[in-house]
Amino acid sequence: MKLSCLVNVTGAFSIAGIHWYHGTEGYIEPDCPCLAVCYDNGRCQIMRDENDHNPVLIDTGMNVVCIQWNHCGSVLAVAGSLKTTSQDKDVNIVQFYTPFGEHLRTLKVPGKQISALSWEGSGLKIALAVDSYIYFANIRPDYKWGYCSNTVVYAYTRPDRPEYCVVFWDTKNNEKYVKYVKSLISITTYGDFCVLATKADENQPQYVLVLCNSIGTPLDPKYIDIGPLFVTMTKTHVIAASKEAFYVWQYRVAKKLTAMEFNQVARTRKEGRERIYHVDDTPSGSAGGHLDYSRAIEFQGTRDPICAITASDKMLLVGRESGTLQHYSLPSVGMVQKFTLNCHAYQLSLNCNSSRVAVIDLSGVLTFFDLDTRVVTSTGEQMVGEQLKLERKDVWDMKWAKDNPDLFAMMEKTRMYVFRNLDPEEPIQTSGYICNFEDLEIKSVLLDEILKNPEHPNKDYIINFEIRSLRDSRALIEKVGIEESSQFIEDNPHPRLWRLLAEAALQKLDLQTAEQAFVRCRDYQGIKFVKRLGNLQSESMKQAEVAAYFSRFEEAERMYLDMDRRDLAIGLRIKLGDWFRVLQLLKTGSGDSDDALLEQAHNAIGDYFADRQKWLNAVQYYVQGRNQERLAECYYMLEDYQGLENLANSLPENNKLLPDIAYMFVRVGMCEQAVSAFLKCNRPKDAVDTCVHLNQWDKAVELAKNHNMKEIGSLLARYASHLLEKNKIFDAIELYRKANYFFEAAKLMFKIADEESKKRTKPLRVKKLYVLSALLIEQCHEQIQNAQKGKVKGKSSEAASALAGLLEEDVLSSTNRFADNAWRGAEAYHFFILAQRQLYKGSVQAALKTALHLRDYEDIIPAVEIYSLLALCACANRAFDICSKAFVKLESLETLRPEQRQQYEDLALEIFTRHSPKSNKKSDLDDMLDSSIDGKLPVCVATGDPILEQRFWMCSVCKHCMKPKEASSRSFCPLCHSTI
Repeated sequence: MKLSCLVNVTGAFSIAGIHWYHGTEGYIEPDCPCLAVCYDNGRCQIMRDENDHNPVLIDTGMNVVCIQWNHCGSVLAVAGSLKTTSQDKDVNIVQFYTPFGEHLRTLKVPGKQISALSWEGSGLKIALAVDSYIYFANIRPDYKWGYCSNTVVYAYTRPDRPEYCVVFWDTKNNEKYVKYVKSLISITTYGDFCVLATKADENQPQYVLVLCNSIGTPLDPKYIDIGPLFVTMTKTHVIAASKEAFYVWQYRVAKKLTAMEFNQVARTRKEGRERIYHVDDTPSGSAGGHLDYSRAIEFQGTRDPICAITASDKMLLVGRESGTLQHYSLPSVGMVQKFTLNCHAYQLSLNCNSSRVAVIDLSGVLTFFDLDTRVVTSTGEQMVGEQLKLERKDVWDMKWAKDNPDLFAMMEKTRMYVFRNLDPEEPIQTSGYICNFEDLEIKSVLLDEILKNPEHPNKDYIINFEIRSLRDSRALIEKVGIEESSQFIEDNPHPRLWRLLAEAALQKLDLQTAEQAFVRCRDYQGIKFVKRLGNLQSESMKQAEVAAYFSRFEEAERMYLDMDRRDLAIGLRIKLGDWFRVLQLLKTGSGDSDDALLEQAHNAIGDYFADRQKWLNAVQYYVQGRNQERLAECYYMLEDYQGLENLANSLPENNKLLPDIAYMFVRVGMCEQAVSAFLKCNRPKDAVDTCVHLNQWDKAVELAKNHNMKEIGSLLARYASHLLEKNKIFDAIELYRKANYFFEAAKLMFKIADEESKKRTKPLRVKKLYVLSALLIEQCHEQIQNAQKGKVKGKSSEAASALAGLLEEDVLSSTNRFADNAWRGAEAYHFFILAQRQLYKGSVQAALKTALHLRDYEDIIPAVEIYSLLALCACANRAFDICSKAFVKLESLETLRPEQRQQYEDLALEIFTRHSPKSNKKSDLDDMLDSSIDGKLPVCVATGDPILEQRFWMCSVCKHCMKPKEASSRSFCPLCHSTI
């Protein structure tokens, strides 16, 4: 294994410690170094695995005894001794490093020789073996966490995921929202918002600042090219800093601002929402800032790096390692002045009026610097800023009060101190991290406990502490009285204390003191409440109102009822939204206005159940509350369509709820009920649209006709074209037929019949298709005739007669061959089938007569088939003259291929060498046959014979004839199959 840490090292050395983090608690970053090897000369290297060729190298500069990772692999502790120039003996120290070699803290340990160290399982303590003693040191982890809008935001790693798990825990409602964030650097909070600083890509030096709300919803991400090692935020700005530059972003949120704040923000927007500055620059604040990374990074570092930043609404402070504190104005970001601190700042914090800054250095020493004080030096020069004399050691957290510039809380070891004007109160034993300090109350969170089980935070881990002045005031009020307490609060004024006094005075009905106290704490609602109490005559009424004011509602209700003021008790419960209790109170008495209130209560309880999706319970109360609108919604959600239909039937005509109910029926495909509802509210067009939508075209046509609607034709055409696009021709035909558009249906049917005819499929099927087409044309003619008849009846049917005239004109002017004689196709295939049946039956003469008719139908049946059948029938009937003519016709057909034509010629040669092409039979029938071929005599559709009799049967549908003898033996027409 290659050991890069020993390059350029001479002399004897040995391994002092080796520790490989096991990874069971996850890693702070993907591919994080975890194998630490350290030598006694202080050289150390941290590798990702045993084959890592690019390890992290550390020179601790001390004699190392042992090393150990903490429980989650985020901190490496290195124990040993360090020679000092001032002292002869060695000093025992423990150095703490991140897996990437960044130095965190140094811990000095008393004693002669440190020999071992060990972490506690949770990483909150470390045990050190020194001489014959064991020392225990508390570790305060620098958690990634924040507090905004009653929400604690904290991050932790999980062994099953490479990302950080960021939890937004709403402590008020005890709800949590979890987000997974890759390469999280820090969490910063202010007000209602939170900024997550992350690395955008492992391979590129780009970073992201994600502005989130208090439930973790990302509002606005910003990509930056400097590493956000330090991040702070104010009401309008996010400031992120690397070692040598800082980035200022004026973020936008949908929140109302005061006029002054708005002007400030507007000015900043003009100057640019995002700007970046190098720490060595001296910006004037007047020039418009730009987002120019090249300018900020071209220095490639600085001799005096940034070590901490903080900001308020009007200033930005940047601390540097040399102790320089640079003061910039906000929002213009102009250099105001520089101060000099006596330490290397680790954390900076401004008070609420930006007059003082608290500084915690790397050693945990807390000092304060007054930014406004003007000091005259020994040389007579006037300087701004003064180091205050207060100094505290072992400090790991502090928070200024939001409403008092002289009040702050700080954590020192395992104790919390509260300071007023730099004077401490007695400490409180706690290890909580301070979330908020406001209204003389400190809210802290036990993050150590939460992160033992981070997936299930407990409300018990949020602790509220009252500071001494609040505790003393409460004790004084309880023990001494209001007047004496008033004097104490006068000496220690604070809005929270005045509110406390006002509430105590209200309890005792001392309205004058209560009003004065509400005035002092600027509680306008409280002042109005006291005025209202003053107008009440009854003492018991005042007590009841005060009980309600302090949320003792049961007591207030009992007082109202004792005074026989049930109306006030009901009013109180209505304000609280306790409608179940309102209903109980209403049922215990009677009154004129109770009916309306009962309805209101029933509806409110119905709403309560509906909000929880308990629809059955809601229905019961909506029925009693006669809330038809919500009742319809409940029936719909319950899928009780019968109940919904009954409700629609019970409503009067043109009720505003009917269209909503109709659309409910439409959504579930119940056409009839929807149409009924639409018609009831006089919306026939919507009813027709519903029928079209649900493919009930016959109903749509019927409605359109009943209500004299003109657009049904366009609807039908649109739907038919839709069906034809999907190749559903029969559906389109059925659509037109149902809608009485027989001519359109017939055109489509003829098209299908022609296509089937070309495919040479079963002739019977083709005949049926032609018959159906012809029947549709007959229905069309009948429709035209009926419309023409309507002309005579008067003006009432003008529209119908006009439509009929248009249709008739369309039919007459049509160039389609089927318009003049719709039955030609059916006739052709009828005789074609009949001839073959007769031939196979042995009636060769009848077959020949029938086949002769086919000569008129060459446009429908291919000529080759017609003349082949005719030649066959003639040959079978020994009518060789007709057979010869048929062969001549066949041989002259241009559609035949040469080999087919040759076959016909060969066959004809074979037949006519044996038989002369003359007919052996000649009769009068031939002349009649010729005349029938010319169309002079009607033809019997049953036999194919010409009808010579004066009397014959004619079909009422297809108008074709049949001999009486044949008609008597049949029950239907042979051609159209209509009943005789």
